[in-house]
Amino acid sequence: MKVTILGCYAATPRTITNPTSQVLEIRNRMFLIDCGEGTQVQLRKHKIKFSKINHIFISHLHGDHLYGLIGLVSTYMLLNRVNALHIYGPKGVKEIILLQLKLSESYTSYGLYFHEIISKQPEIIFEDDAVKVTTVPLKHRIYTNGYLFQEKNKERKLNIEAVEKYEIDPIYYRKIKYGGNITLDDGTIIDNAQLTFDPEPAKSYAFCSDTIYDETLSEKIKDVDVLYHESTFLESEIALAEKTMHSTAKQAATIAKLANAKNLILGHYSTRYASIEKFKEEATQIFPNVFLGDDGKSFDF
Repeated sequence: MKVTILGCYAATPRTITNPTSQVLEIRNRMFLIDCGEGTQVQLRKHKIKFSKINHIFISHLHGDHLYGLIGLVSTYMLLNRVNALHIYGPKGVKEIILLQLKLSESYTSYGLYFHEIISKQPEIIFEDDAVKVTTVPLKHRIYTNGYLFQEKNKERKLNIEAVEKYEIDPIYYRKIKYGGNITLDDGTIIDNAQLTFDPEPAKSYAFCSDTIYDETLSEKIKDVDVLYHESTFLESEIALAEKTMHSTAKQAATIAKLANAKNLILGHYSTRYASIEKFKEEATQIFPNVFLGDDGKSFDF
């Protein structure tokens, strides 16, 4: 599982920082999460093959999470994209994008599908044979969702010495990988545990930006492997965090601790601060495994 931060600063883009956008690579799938201004430039800059992105998840309709989307949709058209593109986000995202396409007479030549979200309860919005994506309702100034990405159980690993010992035909390997027992020609049943090793544990990733501090959030992302949680402010500006419905670094760390997360990535920093190092200093007082998100930084888990 790999996370590439394209942008993780709050509010307006600057020459040295970018608003929220990131790419999650999990089980050979590539998901784009949020699409602030400059996203497609960041994709090119960091040599990410964005033609492989078929699913885009938008947390809410504030500009620093959305205003790069129309540009990316249009660029795909100019590049003669063929694959369908699926966009998940709050009700209204379809109207915003289609109005811009209509008025610019720039209709896409590829399939463009919108999956609008209105529920205030967690719901599965994407699922295939390898990954499941569930909404994580957040508390912000407008309707907002985070997203929980979960790997499904992986195939078991073949014990090659064992299958060769029992002279099992390779046509049965797929059955074995999926947990099946094998019956030999003499009627002997070989239990799957003798033929395979346990797979690597399925991984999970939770994206939570933007939100006020909310302890109930921890129950929705319990035992997550990696949590990205906004940390717009330091504790010295906690009053401002409450007023704008954002979180501090310490609050993000508290959610990670309550959720029993394994790792925490901080982001969505206010541009008022000269350095982001203090965010990690404050968060590690509460939670040990803290990583500072920053534009262009990748994390492998």
